Amino acid sequence: MQAEQSRFDRGLDRMRAIFGPEIEAALKGLSATSPDLARCLVEFPFAEIYTRPGLDLKTREMLTVAALTVLGYPQAELKEHIRGALNVGCTQNEVLEIILQMAVYAGFPAALGAVKTAAAVFGESTA
Repeated sequence: MQAEQSRFDRGLDRMRAIFGPEIEAALKGLSATSPDLARCLVEFPFAEIYTRPGLDLKTREMLTVAALTVLGYPQAELKEHIRGALNVGCTQNEVLEIILQMAVYAGFPAALGAVKTAAAVFGESTA
């Protein structure tokens, strides 16, 4: 009988599926400063929420891009989740449509910031 995967390992697996193996270096950096925050980041959203049935990873990332666009200020996190959305099957056009849709609710300044962030991510993939 196989032992049940720990909450942390379950979250880390989900993060790898979204962000790729590079996520471990980012988590290591965060853990050096705040190990408790790093653990909470892995265990709550990614082990408890992102593993729930009902929505696939693509849909979850689309919703996350929308939420971060509406918030307007977390551009570093938006950048990571745009990368994640592309990694789990979103197209660049879908990302831009999400941002355009959010302009209705968040306003043009938030959408313009998000488009700039998306352009930076898109530029990485074509470089």
